[in-house]
Amino acid sequence: MTISLDELVAKALRRGAPTRDEALALLTDELDVLDVVAAAGRVRRHFFGRRVKLNTIINVRSGLCPEDCSYCSQRLGSTSDILTYSWISPVEAAEAADRAAQAGAKRICLVASGRGPGQRDIGRVAEMIEAIRARQPGVEICACLGLLKPGQADRLREAGVDAYSHNLNTNETRYADICSTHAFADRVDTVRQATGAGLSPCSGAIFGMGESDEDVVDMAFQLRELDPDSVPINFLIPMQGTPLEADWHLTPVRCLRILALFRFCFPDVEVRLAGGREIHLRSLQPLALQVANSIFLGDYLTSEGQPGADDRQMIADAGFTIEGTDEQTLPQARHDLVAIRRRGVGTDQPANA
Repeated sequence: MTISLDELVAKALRRGAPTRDEALALLTDELDVLDVVAAAGRVRRHFFGRRVKLNTIINVRSGLCPEDCSYCSQRLGSTSDILTYSWISPVEAAEAADRAAQAGAKRICLVASGRGPGQRDIGRVAEMIEAIRARQPGVEICACLGLLKPGQADRLREAGVDAYSHNLNTNETRYADICSTHAFADRVDTVRQATGAGLSPCSGAIFGMGESDEDVVDMAFQLRELDPDSVPINFLIPMQGTPLEADWHLTPVRCLRILALFRFCFPDVEVRLAGGREIHLRSLQPLALQVANSIFLGDYLTSEGQPGADDRQMIADAGFTIEGTDEQTLPQARHDLVAIRRRGVGTDQPANA
């Protein structure tokens, strides 16, 4: 199927999604990768200009997770030689947030290993947020604590959390091949709980785990159903000591095509270049900024990232600017999507049922 990139761009500027056939075409050699990136870049610049949002991770509890996610070095049974420690103190969290904010990070992501937080853990996070806000009142705070129980999202919002991150990671049909200790539906439920509590939903995926083109498209469409505000795109870091340690299948071009697909599927949503960008995109990282409008700055959960100074230089060299805390991250409110009911009960017009 031959598709028109101009038509795809026009649809995205109206916030429309590609068809399944169009999405699949973006991942094949039918279209030159530079043409695909250029088209996706038009969409990115329309909604986000030349801004790049910086995010940083603070790993507030590392290792010894009871879940068996195959990609994760913190998983049950992992022999990866990673840092392991229990909850850090609020002072440590605030000091790390200080350094990140001074380096340009707009969002601080507090991430803890484990299946999900206990009630005491929510209190620990609240204390960290209080300490961070005292020093950096302008930063956004995102929590990533695993599967949520009823009511926990509300408590996190009351504690000052702005967003909740919980990736779907892979599509529904493949999920059991990646993890057996919880289900795809559990992850969907947590994202919906966060959204329902008024937290900004952040949910993305990991690629490089043997997925087909069809799997990538399934993942994009399943994420669209959750309507996230932020979509992190991770590329597998095959850590030694995990079941996927030998999965080195990604190429820079494959990564660019995946990013472009997600830009077309999420035209006005933050698409974040996340874990694995350095080792898989390599010298093409600046080209990826033409598609993604957000990146993680510094280190990841258990692996080291590119030095922050190199990231900032890369952004400047590519002709982009770092988004400040006083700038709006998300597109303007879409009041045009809200239709006041003028039919059904209370009117003389029939309902649309």
